[in-house]
Amino acid sequence: MAGASVRPVPILKDELDIVIPTIRNLDFLEMWRPFFQPYHLIIVQDGDPSKTIKVPEGFDYELYNRNDINRILGPKASCISFKDSACRCFGYMVSKKKYIFTIDDDCFVAKDPSGKEINALEQHIKNLLSPSSPFFFNTLYDPYREGADFVRGYPFSLREGAPTAVSHGLWLNIPDYDAPTQLVKPHERNTRYVDAVLSIPKGTLFPMCGMNLAFNRELIGPAMYFGLMGDGQPIGRYDDMWAGWCMKVICDHLGLGVKTGLPYIWHSKASNPFVNLKKEYNGIFWQEEIIPFFQAATLPKECTSVQKCYIELSKQVKAKLGKVDPYFSKLADAMVTWIEAWDELNDSPVSNPAKQPNGPAK
Repeated sequence: MAGASVRPVPILKDELDIVIPTIRNLDFLEMWRPFFQPYHLIIVQDGDPSKTIKVPEGFDYELYNRNDINRILGPKASCISFKDSACRCFGYMVSKKKYIFTIDDDCFVAKDPSGKEINALEQHIKNLLSPSSPFFFNTLYDPYREGADFVRGYPFSLREGAPTAVSHGLWLNIPDYDAPTQLVKPHERNTRYVDAVLSIPKGTLFPMCGMNLAFNRELIGPAMYFGLMGDGQPIGRYDDMWAGWCMKVICDHLGLGVKTGLPYIWHSKASNPFVNLKKEYNGIFWQEEIIPFFQAATLPKECTSVQKCYIELSKQVKAKLGKVDPYFSKLADAMVTWIEAWDELNDSPVSNPAKQPNGPAK
C-alpha cells in the first residue's frame, strides 16, 4: 500500500497492552501488523490448555492458558470464566499498563468510505486522551474533536469535560446482534459508516461490546470484570454487557466519561444463532430485571474508588438480583473474588483521579 512506510511513531507504545482472547492460531494479526506490532500483546488462551496457539513472528507477546490462570490466582481463579471469551479480563488483571485495547480474533482492519484502512487503535487512543461530555449533550457530538466545538448554549462551566475511562468502537459487516435478531435477519450487514464519536450521557446505560474496546485501566480497570460465563454457567454472551452496565454505573458515580462511535473494525464471522440462543436464553429473560436494577442503582458517597464502588455493587447484586436466580448470588461472590485477586496482583487499590466525585458541582 502506498505510503505505508511513513507511519507516525506509535502513540502510547509503552503505556498500552492489547488483550486478545482466542482458541485458535492468531493469523488475523498479519492484517493488523502495521498497527499492532509496536505494542505488547497479552493473549488469553481459552479452552484446552494443551493446545498450542501459534502467533505470527515479530510480535511481542505473553500467552496465558488455563493452567497459568490457576497457577497465578490459585483458588481465586474461579472468578475467571472458562470456555468463554470472558476469560479476556484476566489479561486486564495481569497487565501493568495504563491503557488496554481488546479485540476479538475474527475482527479485521476496516476501510473508511474513501478506501483508507482504519487504524482502530489510534482512534481509540484519541478518544481516551480527550475528555468526555457526559453531563450535557453536545449536538455536534464530540466537541473535542478537530473541526468541532461546543455549540451555543453549552454551559461554560462544563466545557472542561470529564476524564474518558472507556472508548467503545463499532463494527462494519457482521453486526453485534443477539440470537433472535440473527435468526430473523440472517443476511443483515452493517454498511453504514457514521463518522462520529459521542459521549454517552450520565444516567444512560448501553450494551457494551467487547470485540473492539479500549479503556483507561488506571481509571476504571477493576470494574471491567466480564463476569461468570461459559462452561458451568447458565448464561453466555452477556459478559461484556455485564461489565458495561457495572462500569457505567461506577463511571457516573465517579464523574468519568464513556465514548462510543469511531473506530470501526471489520467483523468477519457471524456465530451460529442457534448456539447463541442456547447461551443467551436465560439472559434474554433476566435482562428485563437486570437493566432496571442498574438504572436504579446508586452508590454512597463513601465509595471513592473503583474497588469500593464495585464491592458495594456486588452487595446490591446479591440482595436484589439474587432473588431473580441463585446464579446472581454466585456472580456477586465472584465479583468480590475478582476485586481481591485484582488487588493482590496490583500493588495498591486503584484510586479515582477524577476531580469531581459525583459529576460537576451544582
